[in-house]
Formats: sequence, structure tokens, C-alpha cells
Amino acid sequence: MSTTGNWDASWTSALDALELDVAWVEETLRSAHLPAPAEVARLAAWVPPTGLGPLPASLTVRATALLERQTRAAQVTVEAITRSRRHSVALDALRTRPDEVAVYVDTQA
Repeated sequence: MSTTGNWDASWTSALDALELDVAWVEETLRSAHLPAPAEVARLAAWVPPTGLGPLPASLTVRATALLERQTRAAQVTVEAITRSRRHSVALDALRTRPDEVAVYVDTQA
């Protein structure tokens, strides 16, 4: 295999791995199930590949699309964290009310 072939193959492999990771994050966000701690740890310990050289022009469109997916997944993750924190604050507020204070929850909304 030529050096160019190795270069393309190395980048393709790196993009394949990133794509699998972002697909896992997207599915986890969609399903709203807690991921396994080991999987979260694996993703958190991710280290970018080294020695790949510049991205081959033939992979620019794929890499750009993958970056957009990663950015969107990060945005959705932040939104989910924010919603979760707001819900926790609201629940904590309900838990800390004195017993004599009536609490009504609108179930029709």
C-alpha cells in the first residue's frame, strides 16, 4: 500500500471511531437511559489519534458532517443537563416546604 493509501486509511479509521462514539451519544440522548459508567469513562478518556497528518481533501465533507453531529450532540447534552438541574431544583423546593403549606401540581398542562 502506498503512503497516501495508509494516510487515507488512517484518517478513515479515525473518523469511523469518532462516528461510532457520536452515534452512541446520540442514541443515549434519544433513549434517555443512563449509560454504563464504564462506557462513559471510556469516552471521557478519549485521546485524539496522533501522527495522522493533515486531513485528506477527500474526507473533508465527512469530517465536517461529523463535527456538526458532535457539536449538536454536545448542545443537546448541555440542554439535558440544564433541564435536569432545573427539575432537581424544583423537586428540592417541593421537598423543603413545611408540611402545612399546600402544594398543587397542575396535571393538565
